[in-house]
Amino acid sequence: MTKPIQKRAIATREKLLSAANTLISEQGFDALRVEEVVGTAGVAKGTFFAHFKDKDALLEQIIGARLADITEAMAQPPAPQSIAEMIARLAPLIAFTTSERRVFDVMIRYSGAAAVAEIGPIAEQFDTQILLYGRWASEGPFRRDAAPELLGEGISAFLIQAIALTFCALNSQEALETRLTAYLTAWLLPQE
Repeated sequence: MTKPIQKRAIATREKLLSAANTLISEQGFDALRVEEVVGTAGVAKGTFFAHFKDKDALLEQIIGARLADITEAMAQPPAPQSIAEMIARLAPLIAFTTSERRVFDVMIRYSGAAAVAEIGPIAEQFDTQILLYGRWASEGPFRRDAAPELLGEGISAFLIQAIALTFCALNSQEALETRLTAYLTAWLLPQE
């Protein structure tokens, strides 16, 4: 008896995710409303809350899946051999995370930085990205006096900082890529 219920629950969850993805592609993340999601999916509002705590929990799943796709594409060899190549490889991630403030806000809240008890798809992607950045650092012509994991964490931290400043009225005049180039150059190619 549990198997049909599980299959139905999985199918319903997929309908909700599909409906939300369709609506997001039409109107964006910020305009997404639970009422529209359940209407498009053809389910009751209570059904939505049986699957997701709130709209942001739904967005965590969608954003996490998109981050996974972007990270997988970024991970294709070879590793970047310069800061410019690294930033070019990060371009799709930068474009997605800066596409709407809501995307970045949800990413930060569900990254694990906000002490969320459960490790979800966004937090998993942050870990995957840090490992990827560490690999890039170890395979490129970058500093060798620090562990790759530490270098990867620094790349991630500087990327998040550069993205955050694009949403800050006081610091948004400088192009994100210019700011990130300065950060990563200082971090990965320090002057002796």
